[in-house]
Amino acid sequence: MPETITAPGIAAPGGHYAHAVRHGDTVYISGQLPIAPDGSHRADAGFAEQASIVLANLLAIAVAADAELVKVTAYLTDVADWPMFNTIYAELLGELRPARAVVPVPALHYGYRIEVEAIAAVRR
Repeated sequence: MPETITAPGIAAPGGHYAHAVRHGDTVYISGQLPIAPDGSHRADAGFAEQASIVLANLLAIAVAADAELVKVTAYLTDVADWPMFNTIYAELLGELRPARAVVPVPALHYGYRIEVEAIAAVRR
């Protein structure tokens, strides 16, 4: 039976979903928007701040699940933000290099510029 994962220190899900679900040794991390830990929205924040928040949320969920990222999908509303995303991503993930896709999209909820989802593997 799948296990729901809730990460401390980040905003509670805003809808009928979990931060992540563990099934066997695989963890499916829901799409994360750059929502502040207190649940406040700052869609007016610059892209670098949004990317940093969303990746910190994603990593917090992976830690809560005791899992390592293996596949990341990032949705960006402006493909011109890709180089900055790549820089921030590399800084935060360091030597970890999961498979990744960056997908341009026309719009995201609340007017955000980035959303990221992932698949992770439970550490052994």
